[in-house]
Amino acid sequence: MIAIPAIVSARRPHSLPEPIETEIQTLTPEGRGLARINGKTVFVDGALPGERVRLRHTRIHRRFDEAVVEAVLDPSPERVEPRCPHFGVCGGCALQHLAPLAQIRLKQASLAETLERIGKVSPEHWLEPLTAHCWGYRRKARLGVRDVIKKGRLLIGFRERQRSLVADLKRCEILHPVVGERLEVLAEAIADLTIRSQVPQIEMAMGDGPCALVVRTMQSPTTADRARLLRFAEETGLQIYLQEGGIKSIRPLDEQAVDLYYSLPNPGIRIDFRPGDFTQVNLELNRQMVDQALALLAPEPTDRVLDLFCGLGNFTLPLACHARAVVGVEGEPGLVERATLNAERNGLDNVRFYVADLQSETAIPSWGEGRFDKALLDPPRSGAWAILDWLPRLGVERLLYVSCYPATLARDAGHLVHILGYRLRAAGVLDMFPHTSHVESIALFERG
Repeated sequence: MIAIPAIVSARRPHSLPEPIETEIQTLTPEGRGLARINGKTVFVDGALPGERVRLRHTRIHRRFDEAVVEAVLDPSPERVEPRCPHFGVCGGCALQHLAPLAQIRLKQASLAETLERIGKVSPEHWLEPLTAHCWGYRRKARLGVRDVIKKGRLLIGFRERQRSLVADLKRCEILHPVVGERLEVLAEAIADLTIRSQVPQIEMAMGDGPCALVVRTMQSPTTADRARLLRFAEETGLQIYLQEGGIKSIRPLDEQAVDLYYSLPNPGIRIDFRPGDFTQVNLELNRQMVDQALALLAPEPTDRVLDLFCGLGNFTLPLACHARAVVGVEGEPGLVERATLNAERNGLDNVRFYVADLQSETAIPSWGEGRFDKALLDPPRSGAWAILDWLPRLGVERLLYVSCYPATLARDAGHLVHILGYRLRAAGVLDMFPHTSHVESIALFERG
């Protein structure tokens, strides 16, 4: 039997059932065990498929209940000891108790089930999952900050699982070590500020070079506060930025911005970015993803390629190294401005970037004139529904769809296949977020 540390308070309201033993049938896409007790579904934190556990109810709902594992009576062979002592309380991870290879199988099964259930499609070929190092991989993260008077100290970390409270972390195993191993000293530095109660969050941004921390403040720091933060920066090598308003208010503490960048070695590209820009959290996996995108889309020297939701040019610039011409389209003007600068710095004159709201466009704009041989989509969670009907009209024969949310990929895939006449040639998962239930994927479509 394996005893499980309590995830929530041991105090149990009288309305909740006594702890009960049951078997776990499967794992939900969110990483919770699923059991059925007296015909009712129970979602169980900390349980794995095939296990017999003793669970304790935490919430009762009309159609389902929620519970946590008190003890594992018959453990799964795929259960492993979580590396992080905060696992089960911190919401930054959901699957550290499941072996990494089993996590990949879970995500691929989840993608396959979602494609079939929502889109009524399945790929002709499954791609091998892309994986990278599963510890210390996060170079982009938003951490909560809370001054807890009862504890007499300040906390910095992810939110607690199923709760809005900031988890009490001493270190984080999935953040890059330059931050993950310094959470306590960072908390001490923020606690020394006169505005410690006016700091709600800190955002981490890092590529190949230095790491920037954007300190969000609801009140301007004093001269003494700035001196304390500068001392922390000098001691750790971390670069401090302040954000007193919206994203455009982000400024370096010492008025000297550092060069934030990452490289894509295969085509020899360097992409510069600012602390508030969207970049992938997992640099090693991102490089593999770009390489796979190039291999699947296979741009030829005669091709004209369209990259929608292009951001800073993460895919656009590598595509431009192989194609005749590339058009990148993005809704955020600042990203388009920096993507254009990145193209110039990399000596690429066959790429053009445009600003457009791709979630609401109904007619093909002027930049969409002419024929595109191939296209790449990398939309947000909401998917690419508004522009799908453009693709055959633009002449796109091969399409690569990079997704961060299986449900909208499945919805869009169903439309592409059943309405627009594309075939789902291949699909696979990208383990961008190890130890979490988040599923990133890639899918290749071809006409005819």
